[in-house]
Amino acid sequence: MNILLFLIPVSMLGLGLALWAFIWAVKRGQFEDMDTPALDILREDEHDRPVVDSRVGKVDPPRAETSPSAPAPPTGDGAEVDAPAQDRND
Repeated sequence: MNILLFLIPVSMLGLGLALWAFIWAVKRGQFEDMDTPALDILREDEHDRPVVDSRVGKVDPPRAETSPSAPAPPTGDGAEVDAPAQDRND
């Protein structure tokens, strides 16, 4: 029975700590956008994800990038080797 004199205050302290953590998370905006993180896993490329400005909480549109299959432009330092030109007389 004496253990209850110890366990009840400890459990109340734990409850107070959990309540404080929840209120802190709500004030910091942790529960503002519940849908985007779940949909991020479905996006193919990291560049397709919207950029969130944490200072104002606004979402920028996805950035337009070149496709990954497009060849990189030559740098002009002579280190790259050009592939032989293919005949395109289709």
